[in-house]
Amino acid sequence: MARPPKTATPVPVANAELDAMLAQALGKTPAVAVPDDEPETAAPEPVDLAEQHCGFVAIVGKPNVGKSTLLNALVGQKISITSRKAQTTRHRITGYRTEGANQFVFVDTPGFQTRHGNALNRSLNKTVLGAVADVDLILFVVEAGHFNLADAKVLDLLPENVPVILLANKFDLVHRRGDLAPWLRSMQERRNFAEFVPMSAKASKDIQRLFAICAKYLPQQPWMHDPEELTDRSERFMAAEMVREKLFRLTGDELPYTSTVVIDKFEEEGQLKRIAATIVVEREGHKGMVIGEGGEKLKRIGTEARQELEKIWNCKVFLELWVKVRSGWADDDARVRSFGYE
Repeated sequence: MARPPKTATPVPVANAELDAMLAQALGKTPAVAVPDDEPETAAPEPVDLAEQHCGFVAIVGKPNVGKSTLLNALVGQKISITSRKAQTTRHRITGYRTEGANQFVFVDTPGFQTRHGNALNRSLNKTVLGAVADVDLILFVVEAGHFNLADAKVLDLLPENVPVILLANKFDLVHRRGDLAPWLRSMQERRNFAEFVPMSAKASKDIQRLFAICAKYLPQQPWMHDPEELTDRSERFMAAEMVREKLFRLTGDELPYTSTVVIDKFEEEGQLKRIAATIVVEREGHKGMVIGEGGEKLKRIGTEARQELEKIWNCKVFLELWVKVRSGWADDDARVRSFGYE
C-alpha cells in the first residue's frame, strides 16, 4: 500500500502557546477527559473506510527510558521484553492497537548505542535509523526532568520533516512538578516539538490520553491490520525474547549484554508447545553464571520464562534450555546476522 506524504514540520510555537502547553502538561488545565470507570459496552460497530485513520508511530530514545514498557501498555499486552539492563530491546518490534476509527502501528526500537562500536551495536543503531525514516509521528522518550548527551545524540538523529512529541516518562517520580517548567522550556529550545506529554507509561489514564494526542497525526487511510492483531512478531521470536528477559533479570549486571538466545526447536502438539533454546555467551566463565550452582540459575530462568509464555499464550509449554559459548560473536557481522539481527 502506498504511504501518504509525511506531515509537514510543525510551525514554531509562540510563547503564549508554549505557556498553554506547559500548563496543560503540568496538570493546570484539563487535557483529555478519561472516566474513572468506563461502563461495559457492546461490540463496536464496523468503521466505514472513509472514516478510518492509520499511521506509523516510532518510539525512540536512549536505553532504559521505558520504551518497551510504553509499547506494551499501548498495545495492551506484553510483546516487548523489559529489564534494567541496557540493550534489552535489540529488534524493531511492531505493535498494533485499534481504538475507534484509529489504528496505531507502534514501532519500538533499540536504545541508540554510543559506547560500543561492535557488530551488534552497529546492527542495533541501523535498526533505529530505519525505524524513524518513514513514519508519521515520533515519540521521543526521555526521563522527565533529565536530558544528557545520550539523549541529545538520539535527538540529532530524528528527521526534521516528521512531527516529534517529547514524551517525558516517569513523570510520577518527579517530586516538585513546578520545577519541570524550566526544563520543558529548555527542551523546546533544542527542537520545535509538536507537543509535550509528561506521563507515566504505567498509568492507564496517561496511556488513554496519549492515544487521543497521537490520533491527531494519523493520516486518513484504510487500516493495515486486522483489529484483533497485536504484533508482527512470531511466537518463536517471543519465546526467545522471554528467555532473554529472564536471563538478564536473574543474572543482573554480572552477565555481559552480548548474551543472546537462539530457538533450536519450536513444535506444537494441540495445546502444548515444545521449545528447545540455546543461550549463547562469549566466555566459559559466563556459562557458569547462567547455569549457577547445581544448575539452579538455569532452571529458574527456564521456569520463569515458561510460566510467562503459558500466561501469554494460554496453553502448556515444555521448555528445554542449553548454554553454549561462542567467543566474539557480537563483533562478527556474519554471526550477528545468523542470530537474527538485521
